[in-house]
Amino acid sequence: MEHASGIRPAEPLRFTGNGAEYFGIWIVNLLLTLATVGIYSAWAKVRRLQYFYRHTELAGSSFDFHGSPIRILVGRIAALALFILYNFSVRLHSPLTLAVLLGLAIVMPWLLRNSFRFRLYNSSWRGTRFHFTGSTGGAYRVFLLNGFLALITLYALAPFMHQRFKAYQHDNSWLGRTRFSFHATAGGFYLLYLMLVAALAVFGYVLVKAGIGSVFMTLIQSAQKTHGRVDPHALFKAIAIVYGALILAGLVIGPAFQALMTNLIWNNTRIGEHRIACNLSPWGLIWLSASNFMLIVVTLGLFIPWAAVRSARFHLEAAKLLPATDLQEFVAGDSENIGAVGAEAATVFDFDISL
Repeated sequence: MEHASGIRPAEPLRFTGNGAEYFGIWIVNLLLTLATVGIYSAWAKVRRLQYFYRHTELAGSSFDFHGSPIRILVGRIAALALFILYNFSVRLHSPLTLAVLLGLAIVMPWLLRNSFRFRLYNSSWRGTRFHFTGSTGGAYRVFLLNGFLALITLYALAPFMHQRFKAYQHDNSWLGRTRFSFHATAGGFYLLYLMLVAALAVFGYVLVKAGIGSVFMTLIQSAQKTHGRVDPHALFKAIAIVYGALILAGLVIGPAFQALMTNLIWNNTRIGEHRIACNLSPWGLIWLSASNFMLIVVTLGLFIPWAAVRSARFHLEAAKLLPATDLQEFVAGDSENIGAVGAEAATVFDFDISL
């Protein structure tokens, strides 16, 4: 349907899942994962992703996930093996640690790129598969070279690295024969990171003014007077204040930054000629994060499925597609090419490495 002005109506994303329904999937996944010492976690991830994909609708049609649990399990075993190897070398305090770090730096960009390919190729909408065409060289440039530059500049280039990472990810993503494109500049990322640094500085200043420094000074003076012995009650109070401050920062500054960054990324992403609009409320996300955290703590973790559903609904329903053409024609033109795209996109080396 099209308005008389020629402007097509926006197509909002809708999430139709509910916490009670997802709880049944979540509790079975949890129990089977524990019973199989983690092996079932790959099948659990597929069930979780299928639930959330199939309950996400755009223009009346839901998404779907087709990933193989075996591929996910292989990826997790590979990631776990690398993690164990790194920990083992660190504990030995041997030159092997440097060799392991070098090996990880060499292999990780390739693994991450193949993980992107696996995730997108196994996602679809109206029968049309997504896919990822980013090159291996591009992955090494984004993850290895830019990561090294960010490190040696004491993370002054971190916003630039983040922008190049999203450009690599979005510019190489496709829905059938239609390519995504990314238009956010590094300047937009720097602005948000400067806002984050400023917020953290203000938060730290407020804590100091509130007397957090005096608590630690009292603790130090007490230790000096008692020849190194610390009052356990004073120590507990100091630790509680530090953790409370970190949790508060995580529940206020973190969600606000996430909302602004999400808006920046998706408002500057297109699918062919179609634009995406995202208006995620920072205050709304702060409330959602805080309430989810409190309810999870009060229920000893049993609220996790409801928290996941609330979060998915809040994030998804903040976005909408602004079509430039009729979506029926758009999908019909791409669906004929699924076989050709799939043959190129799926390889034996593509698997999910996320833990």
